[in-house]
Amino acid sequence: MSESLKPSVLFVCVHNAGRSQMGAAFLAHLGAGRVEVRSAGSAPAETVNPAVVEAMREVGIDIATQTPKLLTTDAVQASDVVITMGCGDACPVFPGKRYLDWKLDDPAGQGVDAVRPIRDEIERRVRELLTDLGVKAGA
Repeated sequence: MSESLKPSVLFVCVHNAGRSQMGAAFLAHLGAGRVEVRSAGSAPAETVNPAVVEAMREVGIDIATQTPKLLTTDAVQASDVVITMGCGDACPVFPGKRYLDWKLDDPAGQGVDAVRPIRDEIERRVRELLTDLGVKAGA
């Protein structure tokens, strides 16, 4: 665990514009300050996917002001759990970290109808993760 005694989780995908943004947003929302949350991409996009922003807005979470961030080794080293969502070999691996690989469809280039099932699956997995971490999910 990190020094703050809060578990810290890093979500990683290639563009940090869809899946990892949704994962981080759900964990921040449901963890309600009891989990340190980061997200990053191995090749970040310019902006978050608009269909992802819309799909998250539908469930009451606003990620419109988020910006994709570049994955750094510091972010990985500062995290207890690293969740990869299709970043290939670009994710650095450090001993002592817990790695989870969530195989999910990439929402890039898809409309909001295609993003909804991906969003719902990410929310389900985040709720499971909170249980695993011993953190009670909020709303």
